[in-house]
Formats: sequence, structure tokens, C-alpha cells
Amino acid sequence: MPTAHVFIATSLDGFISRPDGDIDWLLQRDDPSEDHGYQDFITDKDVIVMGRGSYEKVRTFDTWFYDRPVVVLSKQLADSPVPEALKNKLRFSNLAPKALMTELASQGVQRVYVDGGRVVQSFLREGLVTDMVITTVPVLIGSGRPLFGGLEQDVDLKLVSSRSFASGLVQSTYRLLP
Repeated sequence: MPTAHVFIATSLDGFISRPDGDIDWLLQRDDPSEDHGYQDFITDKDVIVMGRGSYEKVRTFDTWFYDRPVVVLSKQLADSPVPEALKNKLRFSNLAPKALMTELASQGVQRVYVDGGRVVQSFLREGLVTDMVITTVPVLIGSGRPLFGGLEQDVDLKLVSSRSFASGLVQSTYRLLP
């Protein structure tokens, strides 16, 4: 079975976006001179799995940033055609996380980058996440889409490392314990 890995940013109060999906508070902190470790993180990942909300947000950008195959988990988009500009770059799927990971395993995929609040939550609920890199942005936005949602049981974590950046961002890497 492939392993699932999270790399995501959150406001100090635990939101990954505003209620409408806007991430202006995150983009304002983007400093191209600071390497927040994404390139090192993505190097050994074979596939990116994201939710519809993340997909719809990145589609508003001028550039498609992903250089790996992307699977968008969405019941709404599952039967939709892939936009012409993204053919051979992404596909839509309505599979549950475990079923998707089994399918990816049959394709030789070993390491998966999981992105998007609901997708991260569903992979956590199914016990599929191996580790998480969470970057905390020093801003309180008051409400929005939470990184974490309800769980049926506790998820125990071990802090592997933590570092801070000149911009004030704090990045922590956690390994999930069995």
C-alpha cells in the first residue's frame, strides 16, 4: 500500500481557508526568498491527491504548478471531462481513500501527497496518513474551513521537527503513531 503524506498551511486558529475558500491571508505571507521545504517534500512523491476545493482554488491561478499526476477526489466532478489544458496531468475520482490507495498501489505508486482539508480528514479517519508537515501562519482569521474535523478516535502524533522562518511562519513535522 502506498504511504500518504500531508504538506499544508493553516492559520494560527486552525483554518486552511476562509469560508468561501479564499487564501488571501496565506498568499500575503508568501515570500519567494524563503524555502518552506516544499521542493524537498515533493521530491519523492509519485502522485498528488487533492479535493475539489483545492482543485477549484488552484484552477484560479495563472499557472498549473504540479509536475506530478494529480487525482482530484470528488463525487461532483467524477464524471466531468478533464479540462483540455490538463489532459494527461490530472483525473477525477470518486473512490474512497482506501480504494484509491489500492488502485494507486496496482499502478506502482509508492508515496502520495495528500492535500485539502476534507481529503486530509478522510485519509486520517481511515488511518492512511504516515506523516504531516504543517506550516502555521501567524494570523487569526476567525472562521473558515478547518484543517481537522471530527474523528472517531484519537490520532497520536510524534513531533519529528519544528522550525521557524523570518516571515514568522512555524513549520512542524509530525509522524503518526500506530
